[in-house]
Amino acid sequence: MLQIDRGYTIQDSRCDCCGEQRRQSRGFVHKQGVGQYAVFFATCYHHQGIHEAWIDVIFDDQWGAEHLELPCDRRVTFGCRVGPVENSPLPACTLVNAAAVAPDEPLYGHKLSRNEALSHPMLKEYWEVVDHILEAEQMLRSHIYGPQP
Repeated sequence: MLQIDRGYTIQDSRCDCCGEQRRQSRGFVHKQGVGQYAVFFATCYHHQGIHEAWIDVIFDDQWGAEHLELPCDRRVTFGCRVGPVENSPLPACTLVNAAAVAPDEPLYGHKLSRNEALSHPMLKEYWEVVDHILEAEQMLRSHIYGPQP
Protein backbone atom coordinates (compact mmCIF):
# COMPACT_ATOMS: atom_id res chain seq x y z
CA MET A 1 0.00 0.00 0.00
CA LEU A 2 1.32 3.44 -0.96
CA GLN A 3 0.74 6.73 0.85
CA ILE A 4 1.84 10.30 0.13
CA ASP A 5 3.59 11.86 3.12
CA ARG A 6 1.35 14.45 4.78
CA GLY A 7 4.18 16.98 4.67
CA TYR A 8 4.23 17.23 0.87
CA THR A 9 4.40 20.76 -0.51
CA ILE A 10 2.84 22.73 -3.36
CA GLN A 11 4.70 25.65 -4.91
CA ASP A 12 3.76 28.12 -7.63
CA SER A 13 6.28 29.47 -10.12
CA ARG A 14 6.48 30.68 -13.73
CA CYS A 15 7.14 28.37 -16.67
CA ASP A 16 10.54 29.03 -18.24
CA CYS A 17 9.26 28.52 -21.79
CA CYS A 18 5.97 30.48 -21.78
CA GLY A 19 5.86 32.54 -18.58
CA GLU A 20 2.51 31.06 -17.48
CA GLN A 21 1.93 29.95 -13.90
CA ARG A 22 2.79 26.37 -13.04
CA ARG A 23 2.19 24.44 -9.82
CA GLN A 24 4.38 21.72 -8.46
CA SER A 25 3.65 19.28 -5.68
CA ARG A 26 6.52 17.32 -4.22
CA GLY A 27 7.11 14.96 -1.37
CA PHE A 28 7.77 11.43 -0.23
CA VAL A 29 5.71 8.40 -1.09
CA HIS A 30 5.74 5.75 1.63
CA LYS A 31 5.24 2.05 1.04
CA GLN A 32 3.83 -0.19 3.73
CA GLY A 33 6.61 -2.28 5.22
CA VAL A 34 9.32 -0.18 3.53
CA GLY A 35 8.87 3.39 4.78
CA GLN A 36 10.19 6.20 2.59
CA TYR A 37 10.00 4.62 -0.85
CA ALA A 38 10.26 7.41 -3.41
CA VAL A 39 10.24 11.18 -3.92
CA PHE A 40 7.85 12.67 -6.46
CA PHE A 41 7.74 15.96 -8.34
CA ALA A 42 4.43 16.57 -10.15
CA THR A 43 4.42 19.80 -12.15
CA CYS A 44 1.18 21.10 -13.69
CA TYR A 45 1.24 23.33 -16.77
CA HIS A 46 -1.27 25.21 -18.95
CA HIS A 47 0.67 25.20 -22.21
CA GLN A 48 -1.41 26.87 -24.91
CA GLY A 49 -4.58 26.08 -22.96
CA ILE A 50 -3.69 22.39 -22.60
CA HIS A 51 -3.74 20.93 -19.10
CA GLU A 52 -0.76 18.64 -18.74
CA ALA A 53 1.55 17.46 -15.97
CA TRP A 54 5.05 16.05 -15.85
CA ILE A 55 5.75 13.56 -13.06
CA ASP A 56 9.25 12.59 -11.98
CA VAL A 57 9.73 9.88 -9.37
CA ILE A 58 13.05 9.16 -7.69
CA PHE A 59 13.60 5.72 -6.15
CA ASP A 60 16.19 4.94 -3.50
CA ASP A 61 16.15 2.07 -1.03
CA GLN A 62 18.03 4.03 1.67
CA TRP A 63 16.58 7.54 1.90
CA GLY A 64 18.41 9.72 4.37
CA ALA A 65 19.37 13.37 4.68
CA GLU A 66 23.04 12.47 4.96
CA HIS A 67 23.33 11.53 1.28
CA LEU A 68 20.85 13.77 -0.54
CA GLU A 69 23.63 16.05 -1.80
CA LEU A 70 26.21 13.38 -2.61
CA PRO A 71 26.32 11.16 -5.71
CA CYS A 72 24.37 7.95 -5.17
CA ASP A 73 24.68 4.98 -7.55
CA ARG A 74 21.54 3.25 -6.32
CA ARG A 75 19.19 6.19 -7.00
CA VAL A 76 17.18 6.27 -10.24
CA THR A 77 14.62 8.73 -11.65
CA PHE A 78 11.73 8.01 -14.04
CA GLY A 79 9.60 10.61 -15.83
CA CYS A 80 6.27 10.83 -17.67
CA ARG A 81 3.92 13.35 -19.21
CA VAL A 82 0.22 13.17 -18.38
CA GLY A 83 -2.24 14.91 -20.66
CA PRO A 84 -4.21 14.82 -23.88
CA VAL A 85 -3.16 12.40 -26.61
CA GLU A 86 -4.40 11.86 -30.14
CA ASN A 87 -7.45 9.65 -30.66
CA SER A 88 -8.42 9.56 -26.98
CA PRO A 89 -11.00 11.57 -25.07
CA LEU A 90 -9.08 10.86 -21.84
CA PRO A 91 -5.61 11.95 -20.77
CA ALA A 92 -2.82 9.38 -20.91
CA CYS A 93 0.60 8.86 -19.36
CA THR A 94 3.62 8.67 -21.64
CA LEU A 95 7.18 7.87 -20.55
CA VAL A 96 9.65 10.69 -21.21
CA ASN A 97 13.26 11.42 -20.34
CA ALA A 98 13.32 11.82 -16.56
CA ALA A 99 13.71 15.23 -14.92
CA ALA A 100 14.64 16.77 -18.26
CA VAL A 101 14.23 20.37 -17.09
CA ALA A 102 15.72 19.77 -13.62
CA PRO A 103 19.37 20.52 -12.97
CA ASP A 104 21.81 17.62 -12.87
CA GLU A 105 21.99 17.23 -9.11
CA PRO A 106 22.88 14.18 -7.01
CA LEU A 107 19.30 14.04 -5.68
CA TYR A 108 18.12 12.58 -9.02
CA GLY A 109 20.77 9.87 -9.28
CA HIS A 110 20.60 8.39 -12.77
CA LYS A 111 17.94 10.18 -14.83
CA LEU A 112 16.59 7.47 -17.09
CA SER A 113 16.00 8.17 -20.74
CA ARG A 114 12.67 7.02 -22.12
CA ASN A 115 14.37 4.00 -23.73
CA GLU A 116 16.17 3.06 -20.51
CA ALA A 117 12.93 3.35 -18.54
CA LEU A 118 11.05 1.06 -20.95
CA SER A 119 13.32 -1.85 -20.03
CA HIS A 120 14.11 -0.96 -16.40
CA PRO A 121 13.15 -3.59 -13.79
CA MET A 122 11.41 -0.92 -11.64
CA LEU A 123 9.06 0.30 -14.40
CA LYS A 124 6.06 -1.45 -12.83
CA GLU A 125 6.78 0.22 -9.47
CA TYR A 126 7.04 3.59 -11.21
CA TRP A 127 3.58 3.23 -12.79
CA GLU A 128 2.15 2.17 -9.42
CA VAL A 129 3.49 5.37 -7.83
CA VAL A 130 2.19 7.50 -10.73
CA ASP A 131 -1.27 5.89 -10.46
CA HIS A 132 -1.31 6.53 -6.72
CA ILE A 133 -0.25 10.16 -7.08
CA LEU A 134 -2.88 10.78 -9.76
CA GLU A 135 -5.55 9.41 -7.41
CA ALA A 136 -4.35 10.79 -4.07
CA GLU A 137 -2.79 14.19 -4.76
CA GLN A 138 -5.76 16.55 -5.08
CA MET A 139 -4.06 19.44 -6.90
CA LEU A 140 -2.71 17.15 -9.60
CA ARG A 141 -5.94 15.17 -9.90
CA SER A 142 -8.01 18.34 -10.31
CA HIS A 143 -5.59 19.73 -12.88
CA ILE A 144 -5.75 16.62 -15.07
CA TYR A 145 -9.31 15.39 -14.54
CA GLY A 146 -11.14 18.55 -13.43
CA PRO A 147 -12.80 19.34 -10.10
CA GLN A 148 -14.21 16.37 -8.22
CA PRO A 149 -17.74 16.55 -6.80
